[in-house]
Amino acid sequence: MKLLLIEDDEKISGFIARGLEQAGYLVDVVGDGAEGLVLAQEVEYQLAIVDVMLPGLDGISVIEQMRASGCSVPIIILSAKRSVADRIRGLETGSDDYLTKPFSFSELLARVQALLRRSSSAGSESGLQALSLSDLEMDCYRKTVVRCGTKIHLQPREFQLLEYLLRHLERVVSKTMILDQVWDYSFDPQTNVVDVLVCRLRAKIDKGFGVKLLHTIRGVGYVLRVD
Repeated sequence: MKLLLIEDDEKISGFIARGLEQAGYLVDVVGDGAEGLVLAQEVEYQLAIVDVMLPGLDGISVIEQMRASGCSVPIIILSAKRSVADRIRGLETGSDDYLTKPFSFSELLARVQALLRRSSSAGSESGLQALSLSDLEMDCYRKTVVRCGTKIHLQPREFQLLEYLLRHLERVVSKTMILDQVWDYSFDPQTNVVDVLVCRLRAKIDKGFGVKLLHTIRGVGYVLRVD
């Protein structure tokens, strides 16, 4: 598998690249944000690791432009900023994970493997490849979502959340369940990263359509159903 690492600190990038290569991955390393964006748009990578503070073009802008251009590769943000607000802002750009510096390589590797595993096996673990509710249809094999004949572009984390909800139709799922199933590692349940993700997904699958499918059950969680 081929990964992209955008990190301007040569010591950190060398450390990460060596570790990933020893784990069996091919790694392209670039230290400039603008150059990294070009590579991300021209080369087919399975995952990208992006530092926030970059010369040329900052990491947040790189990720925003990657998503705007239709690039759906899983992305892990690296940042020295540790506040909840910074993590939420990073995730709102369309990244799939946020790792604060300093970090252990073993944790980074675990997160890389978790994202790659979910990306490559989405839809195959639970059997059904085609999921639907009312006029909303998901093809887990082709990674497509359509509602009322309109194709809906979802970022990887949004796709994973929708798939999870479709596989648990009419069942209320809690924030903790979503964190466990969609993020695949422990995350502070007091943060609102789940609310942010649900809000993004709701805007894409419900806005402009007559029947609302994604509902919030206050104090409990979320449910996908036709009321």
